[in-house]
Amino acid sequence: MELITGLGNPGIQYEVTRHNIGFLVIDELAIRNQILLDKKKYHSVYGTGKIAGEKVVLVKPMTYMNLSGKAVYSLLNGLQSSPEDLLVVHDDIDLPLGCIRRKKKGGDAGHKGIRSIIECVESGEFRRLRIGVGRPEDMEEEDVADYLLKPLIDEEIPAYTDIIKKSATEIESIVKARKGEFRRV
Repeated sequence: MELITGLGNPGIQYEVTRHNIGFLVIDELAIRNQILLDKKKYHSVYGTGKIAGEKVVLVKPMTYMNLSGKAVYSLLNGLQSSPEDLLVVHDDIDLPLGCIRRKKKGGDAGHKGIRSIIECVESGEFRRLRIGVGRPEDMEEEDVADYLLKPLIDEEIPAYTDIIKKSATEIESIVKARKGEFRRV
């Protein structure tokens, strides 16, 4: 079973921000694959269904980004899964806008949501899909949070819509590729 977790922040004020791209990708996957995000448990909103014939759980933690690990830890324990079953979808300010990168495991690279997950599950052994949201050249380090949490302007919406669709397609291909892998039971 694939646990696909999109990182973001709950609340309408964060809905269409760079930091919520993980949530937006989960919403796109849910629509495409007719998966209702109708369950509330494990500090999350989630739904179960299938992508490419493989059982998946689409998850949006309802903790704030910096506390995402609390929800992920609860989910992994509640569903008796391991970090290896987890795919985390998140924004990456160090990648150019629209760039998508897979990562098999590792550190947090400064992303506080990823840091929280690593600390809570005591492992960096989970997959990530990093989605580039870009970093303005003249941005100071203290301005990063403002940039990530500022609502997108109308001119940015088409580019982000495209990124979200490409990311959902990438996740579907990841699920299809893993479907045939040997897994320990």
